Amino acid sequence: MTTTAKRRWSSDFQGEIDGISFTREGPVFVHGYDPPAGGKWMDDVIPGKLGAFDRGTGQKLWLSPCEVGYGRGYGAGLGEENDIVILGPSSQGHRIARMKVETGELIGLSEIESFDQAVVRGDMCLTVTPGRVAGILTTPMFEAWSFSRDGERYHLVGRDDDVALVAATNTALDKQGVLMLEVESGDFAGVFLEADYTVIHEMCVSNGTITLLTGTGSSRNRGHAEVLTLSVFARRGREAAPLWSERVPNDSSDGLPDVSILVDSGKLYVADGAALTVRDVLSGRELGELTVPGLDERIAWQVSDGAGFLAEEDRMAIFELPA
Repeated sequence: MTTTAKRRWSSDFQGEIDGISFTREGPVFVHGYDPPAGGKWMDDVIPGKLGAFDRGTGQKLWLSPCEVGYGRGYGAGLGEENDIVILGPSSQGHRIARMKVETGELIGLSEIESFDQAVVRGDMCLTVTPGRVAGILTTPMFEAWSFSRDGERYHLVGRDDDVALVAATNTALDKQGVLMLEVESGDFAGVFLEADYTVIHEMCVSNGTITLLTGTGSSRNRGHAEVLTLSVFARRGREAAPLWSERVPNDSSDGLPDVSILVDSGKLYVADGAALTVRDVLSGRELGELTVPGLDERIAWQVSDGAGFLAEEDRMAIFELPA
């Protein structure tokens, strides 16, 4: 039976939201900007800001200027020294910034190479573009390594302990698979999944499991819905152990799937519009179906410990999910 998710709190944001960070402890963080009248700025600098809000009540703790974070590429998370770490583009190119969790005071700022996706951890931030994967030491804020090979393009990155999982295209085969890199050094650690997939739309890495949302890609230009498949693997050292796989409904015919996935605390969250299905990630067993108001209008969506943090264009909310 489908139920409506219980909303813990919701609040308006002073501006337009373009990124969030939601972890197991501390405040929730929202990055956004103030749009000018008519949507036109005097120059290329967008006046961004980062806000911290109490995770239990939604009360604003602080709001601080933060130009880093809008446009192509965004990543945020907690550092090792009670700091919030933000990666993204700025008027001076891509940067990494650190700010105090309690006050929003800027601790430091450094230039980095551009990226499309980032995974932020206390010790290392991983970034990816089609041409390279990079590891940036979080506290000193400098690039420790980069990885690239001829005949490959890179699309998504995730982290499982000391291993980075990278969704990559083998250009000779025009197929996608998943590679492994050593987080500390960036050294190639092996092939986790061979390049057998037409397209990997999304990849979630969490506590020894790797979940893929893959597609056929063949029907994008024919006005028909692409066939989507959910596949879950366990990481056994350097080997992939298949757990389960099944096709999922997809009514989209515009070339982009409506379905998206998140994994947290042993649960797989499959969003399709405002509908959210929660499953046990190891077995695929369904744990519940919910309607989450506003999920179909999301700008960003993250889950942590049975709570879903939803950001719409100018509004944010936390919902209770099956524990």
